[in-house]
Amino acid sequence: MGSLSKAAVTRAAVTVTAVTLAASGCGILGDGSSRNLDVISVSSPRFRDGAPLPHDYSCEGKLGNPPLRWSGTSGAKSVALVVDDSNPRTGSEVHWVVFDIDPNTTELGESDVPRGVGGGFARQGRTTAGKVGYTAPCQAEGSYRFTVYALNAKLDLKQGASLAETLDGIAAHTIARGRLTAATIG
Repeated sequence: MGSLSKAAVTRAAVTVTAVTLAASGCGILGDGSSRNLDVISVSSPRFRDGAPLPHDYSCEGKLGNPPLRWSGTSGAKSVALVVDDSNPRTGSEVHWVVFDIDPNTTELGESDVPRGVGGGFARQGRTTAGKVGYTAPCQAEGSYRFTVYALNAKLDLKQGASLAETLDGIAAHTIARGRLTAATIG
């Protein structure tokens, strides 16, 4: 590996995966095929699409993740949520990955992890920073995307699965997708 650390190589691999998936026309995730994905409607009672993310949900706030609501996941075997940003200076960063969400779940509470397939809580994967759980965004510039994916299978990955593993699993099983975007941090 030369002088690159394992963490630097992992970060580079995840960035390449995210950029490749974004270039496929499917947002950060999607299998890149020509099939059309169904659309999921995603909203929040705390901010509208294109509006700033309320400061309380940033790294300087105290509320954790914002509440979300979605519809359009009927027929899914599980649901996944990815929170990422598109910062022109630092590149894309994944702030949260939640997978194996019960497909009957239609909302996520503030500072909450939704119910999982088969009961209990959904599982969380590692972020770009290598942490498990919601990592609140800090950069005032760029946009923050809250993307919900309907999947045709349960991923069956372990809590704390690597970012590459979870992104690949979500991309391979996506049948519908919807996004709510915060333009900046307010």
